[in-house]
Amino acid sequence: MTKKSFILYGKNSVFERLKSNSQSIKKLYLETDFNTPHIEKLIKSANVRTERVSRKVLHKIRPAGPLQGIVAEVEKFEYADFTELLNKAGSKRLSFIFLDRVFDPQNLGAIIRTTACFGGFAIVIPKHKACEVTETVLHVAAGGENFTPVAMVSNLSNALIEAKRCGWWIVGAIVTEGQDIGRVNLPFPLGLVLGSEGRGVRYGIEKHLDVRVQIPMGGAPLSLNINCACSIFCHQIAKQRVSSQRIVGKA
Repeated sequence: MTKKSFILYGKNSVFERLKSNSQSIKKLYLETDFNTPHIEKLIKSANVRTERVSRKVLHKIRPAGPLQGIVAEVEKFEYADFTELLNKAGSKRLSFIFLDRVFDPQNLGAIIRTTACFGGFAIVIPKHKACEVTETVLHVAAGGENFTPVAMVSNLSNALIEAKRCGWWIVGAIVTEGQDIGRVNLPFPLGLVLGSEGRGVRYGIEKHLDVRVQIPMGGAPLSLNINCACSIFCHQIAKQRVSSQRIVGKA
């Protein structure tokens, strides 16, 4: 394996990569008794180089578990260009999720998967003081990276300024004194800023917000995991985005 390669493992991750971007797969390793017809059919049609190996050898390639009998050597993750994403026009305009100080690869992977499920989102992460896309992130994303572009920027504040210049409204998730996400009329095109769990959005980022929102909670005085919060926000954004597109279409 080279440093220019990533290792994907697990049926869902490899299956989605085979469907969406089989050209990025350098080689597949299948456990000797691997028998999953719909995946093997895709492997054959994509003509991917494949080798059958023992479970012991498979775990040497990727010391993790459970591997579900399949490991893929793929090209290293390629980040999307943020400016190019901003330049998408009309109905192809994406809603951005700007992540401020998210360090846990499990959270980043789960957010990629969540946004892929809703569709129409892109994720923006800072180059420094944050988690980057790793093999663990891709495993947790379970193929979501094939549907949600992820851009890495040198400075998150500058990225927000650039987005605003291009017409995006910046909405921030804050802990207190924000509008109820279920009641506010969200402006589009939209970028949502999510801060780190416990710390929230930094002041230097918060000053760029056009709208401040929060999730009303009447239960225990606990905070939601960032991916749980992201799911709630994405649901509201996706729902209101459809309504706003219908209104524009009638105009």
